Amino acid sequence: MIGFIFPGQASQFIGMGAELATTYPTAAEVIQQADDILGFPLSELMFNGPGEELTATEVAQPALLTHSVATWRVLADNGLHPDMVAGHSLGEYSALVAAGSLDFPVALELVRQRGLLMAEAGSRAGGTMAAIIGLNAELVAEAVEQAAGEGNIVVVANYNCPGQIVISGTEAGVRRAGELAKAAGARGSISITVSGAFHSPLMEPVATELLEHLQVAPITEAKVPLVSNVDAIARTDADAIGKALGRQLTSSILWESGVRTMIEAGIDVFVEIGPKDVLTKMMRRIAPDRQALPTSEPADIQAVLEQLT
Repeated sequence: MIGFIFPGQASQFIGMGAELATTYPTAAEVIQQADDILGFPLSELMFNGPGEELTATEVAQPALLTHSVATWRVLADNGLHPDMVAGHSLGEYSALVAAGSLDFPVALELVRQRGLLMAEAGSRAGGTMAAIIGLNAELVAEAVEQAAGEGNIVVVANYNCPGQIVISGTEAGVRRAGELAKAAGARGSISITVSGAFHSPLMEPVATELLEHLQVAPITEAKVPLVSNVDAIARTDADAIGKALGRQLTSSILWESGVRTMIEAGIDVFVEIGPKDVLTKMMRRIAPDRQALPTSEPADIQAVLEQLT
């Protein structure tokens, strides 16, 4: 059985989608559609930068969705379809499109709003994120609890994979939790370049507004199960999917647990749909006995199609 997994923010890079668009007309159509819907040349920023603009949350998020959907459509056109899907944070919107639960134009508008709201929350409340390397989840959670108990806001944002847990909150809170984690044996606390404290209480001021957009979005029953970030449960029901998605901005991303849900359901090949290979590398830590394949460039896509179709 095949699972499609979709990356989130930080997988963007200058040049993303350029070779994809020149190789596959289907991909070029998706990218052009994104330009038309958004009303600005997203493709230009994807292909040529500048990096500061592409990295901005309100641009990076639609760029990543567009690249992932373009890649998925190429695979679908060539007969490759998933038995189950999941997406990391932002990637859950791409997964919804692949599951047939959300049309691309609607997903693009939602993601654009999501990016703008998250950037707004970051500019208002500040905050930052950091990856704690080489420490188990329990000890990271203890460090976070201790740091938060000193009057700082800090939470575990992403349970990514063994040895990589992301924390989020105020700068002081994240810094203190990082220090405590290193004292507990972590190899490092690596700052992540983001515009705010994603998946933390600092997102609450805009979470309600995003939920309002989601409540009127035409989310339909998924054709294949989608594993939600917030609880690692596989769903096809439209209402349940929408409610889980609405909790995502302020909830921890249970990525490792979600992957294990997919494995328990029988997924033995994971295909990462989108730029770079961040999730592919995580898979090697979560389940080295399962095959994980990237699709960042046309050569990767061709290799996947040759092996799986």
